[in-house]
Amino acid sequence: MSTTFIRNHQFNVIKKQAEFLQKTLTTVADRSVLETVRYRAERNIIEAFPVLTEDQKQLLGQISSIETAYDFQRYLSTLESCLEPFPPITLKQIQKLFPKNKKLKVPDLQAIDFRFVTYLSWVDIASNKLFVVYPFEGKFIGIEGRITPTNKKGYCLFCNRHQELAFFSVKTKPANASPDNLSFFGHYVCLENQGCNHSITDTGALEKFILYASK
Repeated sequence: MSTTFIRNHQFNVIKKQAEFLQKTLTTVADRSVLETVRYRAERNIIEAFPVLTEDQKQLLGQISSIETAYDFQRYLSTLESCLEPFPPITLKQIQKLFPKNKKLKVPDLQAIDFRFVTYLSWVDIASNKLFVVYPFEGKFIGIEGRITPTNKKGYCLFCNRHQELAFFSVKTKPANASPDNLSFFGHYVCLENQGCNHSITDTGALEKFILYASK
């Protein structure tokens, strides 16, 4: 069995299913309801993976037989060892993604636990810019744009979490357009990226935004 096959957003799916099942076990006595919830938790986890070996399915499927809080914690701890971290990236690689920013301020990469990172991002407070780095098809994509706090709560495009939002606006250039013909593309995202990374369960909206913004 592959030692690392779980990406951060998939692990978030597992955590949410485990938390819901654990809560159900402590509040519901009907055995038929419990069995249904167990089945759905296992299926939701398995469906979060496009490809799995039989050994991987068996490992993930252990959630359907868990009873105690201790066993849930042990289950999640075991799966943490199977996390596939954000691909290794260096300061120079990040700088090459943003060549126009000669004084680019990058977070301390050594301080980041990349097992729990789906996308790397940081805010430059001086310029009110948000920088995002995402691995896609074997390469890194970097986008940057203006970040404007809204002082309102709503649903983040990336993680679908109800949280305080900011408007992320990125300059884009239409195909075959002149250098001066720019437009803006934006959406509402979490102000706090660590919480976003700990909540994201699907990369579809994130990838769509990044691919469009990086044209």
